[in-house]
Amino acid sequence: MLSIIRSYVRAVDALNRFTGLVTMHLIFLMIGLLLYSSISRTLFDTPVNSVVTISQFLMSAYYLLGGGFSMQENAHVRMDLFYSRWSSRRKAGTDAFTSIFLVFYLVVLMIGAISSSVYAVKTGQATRTLVPYPLAPIRIIMTIGIFLMLLQATSAFFKDLAKARGVTL
Repeated sequence: MLSIIRSYVRAVDALNRFTGLVTMHLIFLMIGLLLYSSISRTLFDTPVNSVVTISQFLMSAYYLLGGGFSMQENAHVRMDLFYSRWSSRRKAGTDAFTSIFLVFYLVVLMIGAISSSVYAVKTGQATRTLVPYPLAPIRIIMTIGIFLMLLQATSAFFKDLAKARGVTL
């Protein structure tokens, strides 16, 4: 059983690392798009109306697809009142316990994301902007991002549980 969990943890960590490293580069695309918009508006007096909407989509994809990688790298915000003084085994036990709540939250979020994605695809839901962009792609990206974070949360749970027991995965 330990080898199956070890394989799962390695596969999920590799998937989220790859996704996070690729997703990191979306910020440069967004910066380039906003810079283009700024230059075209200032120098040529031709505003690009859809830049804000596209930038919001890119930022959403950046945030959602990078969640699992951020969790893997411990780059998220943590309330550290007592935590830093604890032993690494106690930290791991506490993290394993709180991971259960995170997984529950992500499952509920995943159900909502799937429902929202299906609705956007079925109805052809679009933005209410000058150019009506379809919302289905960003909703699907949202669902994928939440799924990746759910996978990473379960991976972190297994790693923390093993660490709390004194075993290394």
